[in-house]
Amino acid sequence: MGKWANQAVSQTKMAFQNAGNKTVARGAANYMKHVSPFLGISAPKRNKLQKKAWQDLEIPSESELLLAASTLWKLPEREYQYAGADLIGKFIQVCTLVTLSKVKVLITSKSWWDSVDNLGSKVISPLTLKFPQSRKIIKLWSNSKNIWLIRAAIQHQRGHKKNTDVDFVISLCQKHVNNPEFFVSKAIGWALRDLTKIDAWAVKIFLRENPKLNKVALREAQKGLNRI
Repeated sequence: MGKWANQAVSQTKMAFQNAGNKTVARGAANYMKHVSPFLGISAPKRNKLQKKAWQDLEIPSESELLLAASTLWKLPEREYQYAGADLIGKFIQVCTLVTLSKVKVLITSKSWWDSVDNLGSKVISPLTLKFPQSRKIIKLWSNSKNIWLIRAAIQHQRGHKKNTDVDFVISLCQKHVNNPEFFVSKAIGWALRDLTKIDAWAVKIFLRENPKLNKVALREAQKGLNRI
């Protein structure tokens, strides 16, 4: 491992060491269906520990950053997967489309909604906004059979606000409108809910053209429309 990656990983592990709570760990593991064991560090506490642990890190190369994130991801406890995504987010300025391509491995490893959505907000959303040519990667994810890649694709523009490509997001939702997977339907619902703030009419048309839309997705879309 490179010097920077080793420093980032070591300082993260030191920060998390003895910071967990067994009761919190058991509760979190149960809530997350035991996808990974937990150290039992709450999100606010973890964020404080990370901030302190990473404050003296120099700006890394993209390859060193990805190496550190990948190494953290491979550690057993869930908090390290959160840290891996957060670390990329902290140094997102050094990332290119290479990062977006490499993130596929993280999305499909130890997958659950928490890790996928954290990567979405910290890494995928800002990079797809910065690099419009990323659409090719998003289409590949959408065309895959992996529900977590599909979820990440559908939600990739969450947070883009006025820069959202409404037609493209709608097309991703339409492609998977009959997908029976709960986490895909939920992603469609959240994407539609976000779109109601930008183009409510587009969402209304989508609902009208898809009267058999999964109730999970429909409920989230209606929440957005009801707030208008």
